[in-house]
Amino acid sequence: MKTPTLAITIGDPAGIGPEIVRKALLSKDVPCDFNYIIFGDRSGVRLGRPSRASAQKGLDALQQATEFCLEGKCQGIVTAPVCKETLSNIGFKFPGQTEFLADACGLHQEAVTMAMVGPTLRVFLLTTHVSLREAIDLIDETRLKRTILHARACLKKLGIRNPRIAVAGLNPHAGENGVIGTEEKKLIAPLIKKITSTIAGKPVCPILSADTLFYFAQQGRYDGVICLYHDQGLIPFKLVSFETGVNCTLGLPFPRTSPDHGTAFDIAGKDVASERSMVEAIRLALLLVKNGKKSAC
Repeated sequence: MKTPTLAITIGDPAGIGPEIVRKALLSKDVPCDFNYIIFGDRSGVRLGRPSRASAQKGLDALQQATEFCLEGKCQGIVTAPVCKETLSNIGFKFPGQTEFLADACGLHQEAVTMAMVGPTLRVFLLTTHVSLREAIDLIDETRLKRTILHARACLKKLGIRNPRIAVAGLNPHAGENGVIGTEEKKLIAPLIKKITSTIAGKPVCPILSADTLFYFAQQGRYDGVICLYHDQGLIPFKLVSFETGVNCTLGLPFPRTSPDHGTAFDIAGKDVASERSMVEAIRLALLLVKNGKKSAC
C-alpha cells in the first residue's frame, strides 16, 4: 500500500497536546514509514489557561482533521486531549470526541465502540459517558453484540488469531448465580449464548467477577474484556497502562486513536509532559491502517 498519512490534532492548545505531539513525532519509537498533517492553532492561547478560544481552536482542529479523513486525504486520525468542560461552554453537544466522530461520519453513537488498548490489558466498553444508573438500563442484545464483534475483530487486527474474550460481571461476584443480582443469569448470559452462536468460531465469552477478571486478563488468560460501564474498565486499565494506554474508537470508516490522559493544564508549558501515550497512539493508528481499510477493527 502507499505510504499512509495520519491526521494529528493538538487538542486544546492550552493543554499539553502541542507538547506531546511534538515530542512523539521526534521520538525514535515512532515508525518512519508514514506521513502526517498536524491540525491546530496555538496563536493567542495562554498555556495552562483553558478558555472559550482554546476550546474553539481544539474543536476546529478536530473538525478539519475529520474532514480530511472522510475525503481520503488522511487514512487515520490521532487526537490529542480536549477539555469537555470548556467545549460545552461553546455549545459542543457531545460527551466527548468519540461521539463527535461518530456523528461526523453519519453514524449513530451506538454504532461505535470505545476501546482502551495497552501492552497487556485491552478493554471494550459497552456504554461510555452516561451515568451508572443509565448504563445498567442500556445493557441489551444490540450493544452487547456490537461490542463483542468489535472486540473480536480488533484483537485479530492486533495479531491475535483466536481472541479469548471475557465479560465483566455487573454485580459483585457476577451475581453469584442470582443470589446477589439477577442481571447476569437472566439477561447477560442468555444474550452472550445467543450472540456467540451466530459468530463464526464461536468465541468464548464467559461472565466473570470483575474483582478478579482483570488480574487474569493482565496475566494473559484473556485477550480482551467487555466492560459494561465506563469506570468498570477505565479504573483497572489506567492503573496498569496510564502512560502507555491508547483510546481507540472502533466502528468508524477510518482508524482513530488518542492518548489515554487529559489536557493536564497544570503542567502545560513546563516541558515535563510524557509523550509515551501519544507515541503508542500513533503506532496503533498506523497498525490499524496497515491491517485493514477500515478501523472498525
